[in-house]
Amino acid sequence: MQDRPTIDELLAAVEGFLAEDILPHADGVRGFHTRVAVSVLGIVRRELALDDTQVAAELDRLEALLGPLAGADAALPARDRRRLVTERSEALCERIRRGNTDTGPFRDAVLAHIRATVRAKLEVSNPRWLASAGAPHPRGAARR
Repeated sequence: MQDRPTIDELLAAVEGFLAEDILPHADGVRGFHTRVAVSVLGIVRRELALDDTQVAAELDRLEALLGPLAGADAALPARDRRRLVTERSEALCERIRRGNTDTGPFRDAVLAHIRATVRAKLEVSNPRWLASAGAPHPRGAARR
């Protein structure tokens, strides 16, 4: 069993302290910086919670589009999966630049991948925007 508090619990405590104890008494530049700090802590918490799942899903989508790489499997360490996502994204970008995605079913598949990737990024960076744009947060109400 790991020690407590967890990383998420520590970040949540700091986020709550800033949002509930400091922000109501901060104005001007200090208030702005406090709101930014609260937002950053929320982004970090969401990224820690979602990163492995999102990287795996993006890699799966890229392999569906571009074909699997020989020797690449899901048992790779997270940093290697992230590196593969970067490399495979660069390969997809090259195909886009060459015009391979201008028409047809491959274009539709690429657009679906891009939409899913942007949505995943917004789930981390700004889930409230997704909710305000009519796209509900996948785990219920938008988080702070």
